[in-house]
Amino acid sequence: MRNRLLLAAAALFASVAVFAQEPSVTWKVASKEVSEGTYELTFTGKIEDGKHIYGVNPGIGNPVEVEYTTPVTAGPLQEVTKPTKYKDDLVFFGKAVFSQEVTVESGKTVEGAITWQACTEDPADAAAHQTAIGDPEDAKDRGGLWALIIEAILWGFAMLLTPCVFPMIPMTVSFFLKGSENAHQGRFKAFMYGLFIVLLYTVPISVIIGLTRLLGGETVTADIFNWLATHWLPNLIFFLVFMVFAASFFGAFEIVLPSSWQNKSDANSSKKGLAGVFFMALTLVLVSFSCTGPIVGSVLIKSTQGEFWTPMVTMLAFSVAFALPFTIFALFPQLLKKMKSGSWLNSVKVVMGFVEVAFGFKFLSVADQTYHWGLLDREVYLAIWIVVFALLGFYLLGKIRFTHDEPVEKIGVTRLALAIAVFSFVVYMVPGMFGAPLKALSGYLPPISTQDFIIANYAEGQVAGTASAPSADPNRYGLHIAHNLPGYFTLEEGLAASKASGKPVFVDVTGHGCTNCREMEARVWSDPEVLRRLRDNFEIVALYTDDKQKLPESEWFTTPAGKTLKTLGSVNSYIARTRFEVNAQPNYLILSPEGEVLAGPRGYNLSIPGFIQFLDSAL
Repeated sequence: MRNRLLLAAAALFASVAVFAQEPSVTWKVASKEVSEGTYELTFTGKIEDGKHIYGVNPGIGNPVEVEYTTPVTAGPLQEVTKPTKYKDDLVFFGKAVFSQEVTVESGKTVEGAITWQACTEDPADAAAHQTAIGDPEDAKDRGGLWALIIEAILWGFAMLLTPCVFPMIPMTVSFFLKGSENAHQGRFKAFMYGLFIVLLYTVPISVIIGLTRLLGGETVTADIFNWLATHWLPNLIFFLVFMVFAASFFGAFEIVLPSSWQNKSDANSSKKGLAGVFFMALTLVLVSFSCTGPIVGSVLIKSTQGEFWTPMVTMLAFSVAFALPFTIFALFPQLLKKMKSGSWLNSVKVVMGFVEVAFGFKFLSVADQTYHWGLLDREVYLAIWIVVFALLGFYLLGKIRFTHDEPVEKIGVTRLALAIAVFSFVVYMVPGMFGAPLKALSGYLPPISTQDFIIANYAEGQVAGTASAPSADPNRYGLHIAHNLPGYFTLEEGLAASKASGKPVFVDVTGHGCTNCREMEARVWSDPEVLRRLRDNFEIVALYTDDKQKLPESEWFTTPAGKTLKTLGSVNSYIARTRFEVNAQPNYLILSPEGEVLAGPRGYNLSIPGFIQFLDSAL
């Protein structure tokens, strides 16, 4: 198969992307100037599912070759990606990248052709290869997923010090001190104890997700999670739950599950064999619910911004971290039988209360933004956090006491260090009241566009980072794009502007409740080179997939299944899933004025050079 390439090689040549139309492999070509007149060309081939191609020196089959019809001096074609061994041959599945250096006369235009041989796999092997290798483009969300996994692991370990989990340590030690018939059986039961804890946390959420996918397909699953993450009702419920738990941690009252549940599971834990180990694990999960419940809910809600597997993977990470210490206690009970709790546990409980008050407002903020209530503007949200964490600092210094606290006569090194850290955090937040970006908190704060007072706006009458408004009414939907960039909020308006200006369309699949979106805007978009490119080279379209404002009836959209989409968010979400095949935020794509995808999708990735290269690849 052959594909004609057009490689611009002028003195100021930067990069070029050309796409093949052959069905077996889609090629994209980019270049980088190595020295004057010499360029490194990179050929990236996206290989159709179920097929493979051979490399530069295959030994069998036709190799990948690049032939130039314009006089050039070309070096050897190099394999950038490593081939896979398949039936004694070295081949490429999914994606293949090659590079080659060429030297051309300045100002010349280079033409050439790339040839390759694509073969169809045996049907029995195709599915396995697709599962094992996957589409390279799926790597776009790994950064965000790993951040969620790490956060879940840290919360899992932190739960050990909570007052409703820590007392389970002596119970675990006592249970396994009763001993098994032999050491081997004891180790086996300890392992099963940890496994049961993981399953009790992971299986229920996995069943719920699986049933929704089985009964309604991926779209229904996405709709349910989108509803859970952005609708006012669940967000308001979670906000109230966090406030109730915080009040409990402050000593207002105690929250426990029905005693009959705990007593029944605790009684069954005395049974011999694995049944007793299972009910011991169930007792731990039930008793610890009052501390782990809000954290589990927070982790799951945050993870629903990802793909189908994200909540399950996140919960698995949390439960493994939570179960690991108890598994160790079960393996070595003799070393821990003297472990005692004390008044310090109540201090941990109160600190957790302050943290839950602060993070509980995140749920209220999501509802506030998606429904445009205007209750929690950025400075109001910051004021609440500043007060909450300032009070936490005074508590750590012993200046505030709650019901079950003992007097703090002396400040230990640990309390002092924590107090310094908390007050430093408060000082860091204060400039945010005047418009400082606070990049470290960008994922948790409402967008800066909701802030009424920004001191830079009043310096010499200038507004920092402003840009000319687009031709469409920027206030039609009451939405804003980060850094006051001009843009649109429907794909149709963006494509129309693109056809008029000739600029490609930068599509931002985003959401009000998307933490990673705000982080990308604060840490990557804020770079001067990125901002310049976005402002000067693209028509920007921000597709808010969770916005709840109702569209005029003339803009309603009816799906092929007969469902009428009436809100801006539901229409944008449908476009993102069906047209761009993405179901997570953030995701970025670049389109031609005709709507063809030139680059992307690109997901959460804080690499500024990578983002600049992504933007330049479509110009």
